[in-house]
Amino acid sequence: MVLTSYMIQLRLFSKHQQYIERIAEKVSSGGNNLNLSSREVVEWMHKIQEWDSMYFTLFHVPDKYRLYVSKFLRRVIIARMAESPDLASAYHCKLRDAYDTDDKLKNADVLRRCENHLVRLLDEVEVKLGETSYLAGEEFSLADVVLIPVLARLQLLNLEDEYINSRPNTADYWMLVKQRPSYKKVIGRYFDGWKRRKTLLKTWCFIRIRSMLRKY
Repeated sequence: MVLTSYMIQLRLFSKHQQYIERIAEKVSSGGNNLNLSSREVVEWMHKIQEWDSMYFTLFHVPDKYRLYVSKFLRRVIIARMAESPDLASAYHCKLRDAYDTDDKLKNADVLRRCENHLVRLLDEVEVKLGETSYLAGEEFSLADVVLIPVLARLQLLNLEDEYINSRPNTADYWMLVKQRPSYKKVIGRYFDGWKRRKTLLKTWCFIRIRSMLRKY
């Protein structure tokens, strides 16, 4: 169940990351047509996206779960490579990336850089939230849409006290945005209360059924 929880978290946040990157590209492509507020939103979006959330997350996932998932992914890539020889070069790249990721996770300097980058980012956020209700002003914007998953990730990794609650303005902001219907629908529905257990149970049942069918 714990392993399933981590897999769900990583999958949801990786999907969100892809969507945000597309949005950022479309917004920033406005060029000189952007007003001052829009420029600030885009700047914040890029600042947040510069932080390497993937490695930070993987560093804080227990080794036994991370290694299990890593091994599973490599097996899938190798199996797909055997099924589609014409795509072998593409799968080789994916396999190399998987091994590179494992190597980086053995490097303490990579974790230290991720942590330092996050601290600098959150310190800047803390100062800004001392001036305005939201990240780019008094109204909720795409900058907040990009920041919220970062804070949600920290909460899911049980790092809320260290990174969020230690910053009063950020802690108040976090409580505020969690009350938004959009948060409850997009993120809270998967990780709050009984719905989190329901999501985990459904995923666990699916995995068990698939494993049993594989035997026949």
